[in-house]
Amino acid sequence: MKILIINGPNLNLLGKREPHIYGNESFENYLATLQKKYSAIPIEYYQSNIEGELINKIQECGFSDYGIVLNAGAYTHTSVALADAIATVTAPVIEVHISNVFKRESFRHHSFLSPVCRGVICGFGLDSYRLAIEALLNQ
Repeated sequence: MKILIINGPNLNLLGKREPHIYGNESFENYLATLQKKYSAIPIEYYQSNIEGELINKIQECGFSDYGIVLNAGAYTHTSVALADAIATVTAPVIEVHISNVFKRESFRHHSFLSPVCRGVICGFGLDSYRLAIEALLNQ
């Protein structure tokens, strides 16, 4: 299995964006840590602020030997199109959130993606990604 981490809108600003919620580390730095820890497994990374590009990436890799870790950011709460893409592919998808969305604004409490994902991990900071990888490897 290969792992594909997909981050959605504004997650390119990790380390700069609201550090009291998302921390001070950039995702690129954290990705290097993951790639070192799981050196026997290819871990690829894709980020886009554009919904259609996220859908294209899910469709591109979702019918092969990938496990997908997806933090769709705000699209989690708004995108039926992303949910449809996840439901269509055969690759397992784990929904990830850095913060505990249930401790935040009420509009963040609903996910269109959760019903079509293998599982959901939220609230463990960047370590949520590692937990998702573990879940994919131990399925």
